[in-house]
Amino acid sequence: MMDVLYFAWVRERIGLPREQIETSAATVHDLVAELSARDARYALAFSDLSALRVALDQELSEFDAPLDGVREVAFFPPMTGG
Repeated sequence: MMDVLYFAWVRERIGLPREQIETSAATVHDLVAELSARDARYALAFSDLSALRVALDQELSEFDAPLDGVREVAFFPPMTGG
């Protein structure tokens, strides 16, 4: 079981702040493909990966990172400086 967290506009598009999923995805890219196939809300939220960042167990990561042993995946837009 894995926790998937959504922040900012990602959460607004999907309509959930978090969910627990069972996945066989090997990498973050695989997980994104799996989620995008669910329905249009997910497809829209993940349509432009350059507008997204991902953290695995609260560590900033890349989309080609392996998910083996990961308990939490968080998707969020890049933080903007002010």
